Amino acid sequence: MLLNTRSYTKEYLDLDEIETPDLNRNLVELDIINKYLGGYNASLNGLKTIFSKSNAVNTILDIGFGGGDSIKQLSKLAEQRKRDVFFYGVDLKKDCVNYAEKNLRSVSNKELICDDYRNISAELLKKVDVIHCSLFLHHLTNEEIVALFKFCKQHRCIILANDLHRHWLAYYSIKFLTSLFSKSYLVKNDAPLSVRRGFKKNELILLLKEAGYTNYSVTWSWAFRFIVIAGE
Repeated sequence: MLLNTRSYTKEYLDLDEIETPDLNRNLVELDIINKYLGGYNASLNGLKTIFSKSNAVNTILDIGFGGGDSIKQLSKLAEQRKRDVFFYGVDLKKDCVNYAEKNLRSVSNKELICDDYRNISAELLKKVDVIHCSLFLHHLTNEEIVALFKFCKQHRCIILANDLHRHWLAYYSIKFLTSLFSKSYLVKNDAPLSVRRGFKKNELILLLKEAGYTNYSVTWSWAFRFIVIAGE
């Protein structure tokens, strides 16, 4: 498989109706994948970079938070760095919100919202310093990604995005691993498809430029992730 262009085939996770136990199993396995394949490290290293350049990061909005595990990881980092950071999370799926509320019981500095990020009030957005998304961009079309980047720019929020490098080794590796170890039909289908929906570095740069950004970085992170930071 050459993977020269992005796939626009919809993932099962993008369907409106998913049985709650199936979705919850998917969220559990995504947490495992992120822990062992460097997904959280990409977001954590990106936030460390932002912290190193700014003392004025007090509020982070996580878009498409899923099970809430990125909020948990970023909150731990903020605490370790003695940064007083409040987290908002927004996700369209009510089951994700319910799962994350339980998953994040130990995290008091958070508020979870069930909605489309575009419906968040201007008043709340005035508080937000960083908009974070992990494994969210690849669910969008290029046009939708540019719109999200413009949304961040309009509200003067730093972008911190963590998403997949579209690469043949990443595709076949995750396809093999999930076929062996996954118990989730969602993960077995969506994990390799997510790679096909992922990005080459130059594609992310072009999307940032189309959104009007000149101050950005796109760096590679193990395993097969890109860290996008823009607007800092």
